[in-house]
Amino acid sequence: MGRTQVKPPPGEAVGTTAPTPRTGHESILRRQAAREPAARTYARALPIVPVRARGLTIEGADGRRYLDCLSGAGTLALGHNHPVVLEAVRKALDSGAPLNALDLATPAKDAFLTELYRTLPSGLAERARVRFCGPAGSEAVGTAYALVRAATGRSGLLAFTGSGLGTTGRTLDGTSADTPDTRVARLPYPQDYRCPFGVGGEHGADLAARWTESLLDDPGPRVPLPAGMIVEPVQSEGGVIPAPHTWLRRMRQLTADRSIPLIVDEIQTGVGRTGAFWAVEHSGVAPDVMVLSKAIGGSLPLAVVVYRDDLDIGEAGAPVGTFPGNQLAMAAGTATLAHVREHALADRAATLGERMLGQLRTLASEFACVGDVRGRGLMIGVELVDPEAEGDAGLSGAPVAAEGGVEASMMPRSGRHPLPAAPELAAAVQQECLRRGLIVGLGGRHASVVQLLPPLILTDEQASAVLDRLADAVLAAARCRGGGPAAAP
Repeated sequence: MGRTQVKPPPGEAVGTTAPTPRTGHESILRRQAAREPAARTYARALPIVPVRARGLTIEGADGRRYLDCLSGAGTLALGHNHPVVLEAVRKALDSGAPLNALDLATPAKDAFLTELYRTLPSGLAERARVRFCGPAGSEAVGTAYALVRAATGRSGLLAFTGSGLGTTGRTLDGTSADTPDTRVARLPYPQDYRCPFGVGGEHGADLAARWTESLLDDPGPRVPLPAGMIVEPVQSEGGVIPAPHTWLRRMRQLTADRSIPLIVDEIQTGVGRTGAFWAVEHSGVAPDVMVLSKAIGGSLPLAVVVYRDDLDIGEAGAPVGTFPGNQLAMAAGTATLAHVREHALADRAATLGERMLGQLRTLASEFACVGDVRGRGLMIGVELVDPEAEGDAGLSGAPVAAEGGVEASMMPRSGRHPLPAAPELAAAVQQECLRRGLIVGLGGRHASVVQLLPPLILTDEQASAVLDRLADAVLAAARCRGGGPAAAP
């Protein structure tokens, strides 16, 4: 990964300025700032005005071009304006079909469901029902909770620290996830670099599983079984943290033994992103419920809940909403699902993602400010840390034992104590990436993880360009803060 020369993919002047920049760029940004709230999530960090896009490339109103590794927060499995998606949308428009059909049966919905069923994990596909809901992932989570609550007659939900549910306050059946009414119990999610128990590896995952088992088997009269458990196979907003396979299989067994529906959140991990069509397939787990959104709509708003048929009690008045029947999204989604399946793009994501992760891990040895590199497939996170501060034990604050006499199995796999998160440095890296024509996201509980979510059509040459720009950006941001390349301790 050289950092001295940046080469764009063929035909793409990435990060360069056209001879005649368009004059509307700054005025559009000024009007946006005056009209929209300060809570703009992406626009504050990415002051660009996209006017054209194709594949990995976005062109702004100022004439600059960028490699987009945010991909609509994972929505664009095939990148921007993929030909098969555009063709599907054009056919739907030309057909004269209604654009919104509520929850009525339509040819577009039938085709979408047929393709979706072809991809579902073994063990769920044979008994699956699909409920359409509002197009946002938060609405799908709320629908899944309402479903298991009605099916079990219980309330409350088990979730995990760092999950999208816990960090974004997704709603559950119209009630905030942070209010006592929903009784969301947050459990430790295992990881290596910031292990909640300060040990990492298989030992940390085992301790996390025991914690969950202890909670479920507490004989106290005030600890009833919950309506369900929701888990992300790879935490996205939590900082791109893959679930250990053995731990996820234990969660499946713990819930099955106690008749607790297991809800798997595949909102960002689905449709080949992690190197399998659905991320849960890496662990060989068949969930009771899957929550799907983002990429299943082929870049358009769509969300569904897939669940085991014995959970379908057909309750009258179940929430449906006004927009579960987006016909264009179903057409685009069908084309996307079929293209990913027919062209084995999940396998491609696995191969290319592993190569990118291997190259990115050299950053951890070259830069003391890179605490960890992790991910699965084309879902990659680079955590930035403060190398001048003393290490901590992760999320729990439990002390890490001194190095003298510590067994290797008791240390994080990274071989280093986790250092405090560096959100300002991560933001600086994001801005340096933007200057070099690369769009990346930020995540993690402290917004200190640079996220790469490139489309599954990423070429080898484009991947090299992405890695070069990111490495250049880390170098520039570290130098500005007086923390240039340094050997890892």
